[in-house]
Amino acid sequence: MKFLAPLLLACLLVLPAAAQRIIISGQVVEAVNGEPVPFASVFIPKTSSGVTADADGKFKLAVAGSPDSIAASAMGFATQRRKLTNAPTQTVLFRMKTGGVTLGEVFVSSRQPENPAFRILREVQKHKPENERNALQAAEFDSYNRIETSLIDLPKSLSNRKVVKDIRALAVRRGAVAAADPDAPLPVFASEVGSRVYQKYSPLRRREDLLHKQMRGVGPREGSVLSQMLGSNFQSFDFYPNWQNVLGKDFISPIAEGGRLTYEYELQDSVFVGKDWCYKIAVTPKRSHDLAFKGTIWITQQGYALRRIDVVASPEANINFVSDLRIYQDLTSPDDGPGIAARTKLLISVRPYEKQAAMLVRFTTVNSNIVRNKVHTESGFYDQPIVSSLMETDDKSSGLLGGLSPNGPGYFDQHRPDTLSLSEQQTFAVLDSAKSLPSVRNVLDWVELLVNGYKRVGKLDFGPISTLYAHNDFEGNRFRIGFRTTPEISHNWLTQAYLAYGTLDGRFKYGARVSYIAERRHWTVFSGEFKHDVEQAALLDNDFLDNNNLFIAASRWGRFKQGRPVLRDLTSFSMQRDLFHGFTQTMTLRYQYVNPLFEIHSRPSGPGAPMPTDEPGSNILHLSELVSESRYAPDENLVQSENRRRAVGLKRWPVFGFRYTLGAIDWTHGNFMYHKFNLSVQHSVSLGQLGRLTYRAEGNYIPTALPYFILKTPLGNQTPFYNANAFNLMNYFEFVTDRSASLRLDHHFEGLFINAIPGLRALNWRFVATGNVLYGKLSDRSRRINRDSPDLPGQISTPYVEVGYGVENIFKFIRVDFIHRLTYRDVPNTNNFGIKVGAQFRL
Repeated sequence: MKFLAPLLLACLLVLPAAAQRIIISGQVVEAVNGEPVPFASVFIPKTSSGVTADADGKFKLAVAGSPDSIAASAMGFATQRRKLTNAPTQTVLFRMKTGGVTLGEVFVSSRQPENPAFRILREVQKHKPENERNALQAAEFDSYNRIETSLIDLPKSLSNRKVVKDIRALAVRRGAVAAADPDAPLPVFASEVGSRVYQKYSPLRRREDLLHKQMRGVGPREGSVLSQMLGSNFQSFDFYPNWQNVLGKDFISPIAEGGRLTYEYELQDSVFVGKDWCYKIAVTPKRSHDLAFKGTIWITQQGYALRRIDVVASPEANINFVSDLRIYQDLTSPDDGPGIAARTKLLISVRPYEKQAAMLVRFTTVNSNIVRNKVHTESGFYDQPIVSSLMETDDKSSGLLGGLSPNGPGYFDQHRPDTLSLSEQQTFAVLDSAKSLPSVRNVLDWVELLVNGYKRVGKLDFGPISTLYAHNDFEGNRFRIGFRTTPEISHNWLTQAYLAYGTLDGRFKYGARVSYIAERRHWTVFSGEFKHDVEQAALLDNDFLDNNNLFIAASRWGRFKQGRPVLRDLTSFSMQRDLFHGFTQTMTLRYQYVNPLFEIHSRPSGPGAPMPTDEPGSNILHLSELVSESRYAPDENLVQSENRRRAVGLKRWPVFGFRYTLGAIDWTHGNFMYHKFNLSVQHSVSLGQLGRLTYRAEGNYIPTALPYFILKTPLGNQTPFYNANAFNLMNYFEFVTDRSASLRLDHHFEGLFINAIPGLRALNWRFVATGNVLYGKLSDRSRRINRDSPDLPGQISTPYVEVGYGVENIFKFIRVDFIHRLTYRDVPNTNNFGIKVGAQFRL
C-alpha cells in the first residue's frame, strides 16, 4: 500500500497530458485551383513536431499540448499558417499561394555515352504492340465520372455582389475554407455519373449505359462553351499513339516514337507503383510554345509498359482560353494485360480574357471491375448512343436512377467509389446554394449568346443575333426576329420560327419548323417545315449553309441581286433515323414554289414538254422532290442532350455523304422527271508536327436538262467574310454545271512557323493555308434548254483553282485570309486577289 499514493499521483499527472493530445488532419492544396500540393511540410511553428503530406497533399499529425497554430510550406509556395482550437480532433485545409523561395537550376551531367532514359524509351516502343489498348479485342468496366466546376480569379465587380458575399458567408458558417476565402474558387456545378462501358477495338465501337447520376449547383446548358468542354469527358486518353488529341489540339505523346525531337528526358528514380517496380522519368518540352507536356512518367521495369503519367501543358502553349491543363492517369498493371486507365484526372481552366473570371473544370474518372476480351456478339449491342445526363436535371426524362433527393443523400453519397478530398467535401457542402446565384447564371447565358447566338428569355431562346438586321440592294433594310423552344417546354418537341421584313421590296417573310423526337435510341426524328422568303438562286442547291451562321448572315448583305433573287415557298416533311452505328438516313418530301424575280429565257425539252411557241410563258417553277440522304461516320461519338444531338471528339475516319433527289417539274405547262446525285467525303487528318489538314471532296451529276438556276451552282462568295465551304474568289453564278468534281483543302499549321519568330510568338497567331479546285461541265442538252438566257454562265474548259494563305487566332477569334485566283483571271468583274475576314471559335 505504500506505493499506492505515488501511483495515484502519477496517474493524475499523466491524465491531463493525455487529455491535451490533439489529432490534426487535413490537406494542402493550391489556392488557385484546389489541386493537391504533394509532399508539403506541415509543422507546428517553433517546435520539432511535423509531418510530410502524401502525394495527394493529405496529412495527419498528433501533437501534445495546446498549440495555437499550424503551418505548411512547399517549394514555390508561400508558407501559410492556420489557427487551432482546443478540440481533440481538428481538420485543416491549407490553400497555398505561389511565392516563397525557389531553388536555382542544377545541371547534372553523365559520363555515360547516352541518356539512360533513351534506352528505356526504346524498350517502350519495342513492347508497344503487347501493351497498348488496341492489343485487346474488347474491354468492359464500371466507370465513375465526376465533374466539378468553379469560378476562379473573380474580379472585384463580381466579388462585391451581394449574392457572392452571401455564398462566402454561408461557407464561413459551415467552416468551408475551400469557398470561404475572398479569393477562393467559387463552386458553381458538380455532377457524378455512374455507367457501365463496353469497348470494342476492332472495329472501334463504344457503348455506355448510364446507371446513376447526381447533380449539384448551376448546370451548363447545351451548346455553351462549358458543354463543349464536357465532351472531353467522353474521350479516353491513350498515350501510346504518337499524338494525343486534347480539346481538338494534337499534343505529341511523351512516349511517342521520335519524342526526343520534342522532349528532354531525365531518369530520376526507381520506385514502386502498386506492385510494379517502375522507372520514374521527368519530361520537359524543348520549346515552351509547342503543344507538348511537362511532368513525369512511370515505366514498368517488367514489360516496359506505361504505368502512370502526371503532366501539364506548358502555360505558353498556343491554346486559346485555356490557362491551365493537367492530366493524371493511373493504368492497370501489365500483369493483368494491356493497360486500361484505372483512374484519370483532367483539369482545365478556361479564361476568356486576362481580366475576367476563369472557369475551372475538373474531371475525375475511376474505372473498376474490368473484364478483358469479352466480345458481345448480340446484334447492335455496341450501337447504343451516349445519352448525356449532365445537362438534364429531370431524372424522369432521362430514365436514370439515383438523382439527388431533397429528402436525403443521393446514390453517390453512399456508394462513391473514391474518397472526396477535404476541399471537395467542403465545396459539396455549400454547392447547392449556388442555384440562387444569378450572376453565375448570367455569365453562362452571355457566353451562350456569344457562341450560339441565342438569348434565353423565360422558356424560349431568341435569335440568332447575327440575323437580326441586314441591308442589301434588293430588300433594303431587312429586319428579322426568331425564336426556338427549349426543353423547359418539351424534351421531345422543338419549334423554330422567324418573321422578317424588307423595307425596299415591301415583303413580309416568315418560316417555321417543328421537330418531334419519336425515339432516342436510334434518334428517330420527324420534322415539318414551311418557309416563305426571298432567297438567292445561287445558294439553293448548296448544303453547307447550316454549318456557317456567319456566312448565312453575310449573304444577306450587299449585292443581293447578283445571286439571282427568287421568291420561294418551301413545304417539306422529313424523317431521320440511325439505321446502324454511324449510319444516318434521312428521307425528305418537299414542294417548292419558285418564282424568279429576274428575267430568264429558258424552254423545257424532253418527253412531256410542250411545243415551242412565240408566246411568252411563265417562269414560275413547281418542284416536287423526294430526297434521300445518307451519312456514314463510322467512329463518330454522338451525345444526346436536351432535345438536340451533337458529335464530340475528333473522328479518325472520313465522313461519307450521299444524296439522291428524284424530282418532277411543272414548268410552263410541261411536266417531267429529273434526277440529281451528290457524293461527298470529309475528313480532318493530323499531320503531326505539320498541323492538321481538313479536306472535302465532292462529286455531282445531274443527267436531266434543267433551267440553269436549279442546276448545280458552285458556291461562290461575294461577301467580305471567309467561308471554308465556298470558292472565295468566285462570283455567284459564275459557273453552272450538271456534272462536277471539287476538292477543298484547309490546313492549320498551329504555331509551327510563327512560334519560331520571337517578335510574333507572344501574339499566339497561327499560320493557315487553303486550296480549292473545281472541274465540271455543262452538257449540250442543258445548254440548249437555256439557249435564250443572256446571262448563261460560261463553260468550264479548265479547272478553276484558287489558293490562299493567312493568319488565324488574331485576338483569339479573327482569321484573315489572302487568296489568289490562279485560273480564269481574265473574266470581267472578277477579282484575282482578295482578302477575306472570318470569326471562329478554336481553342
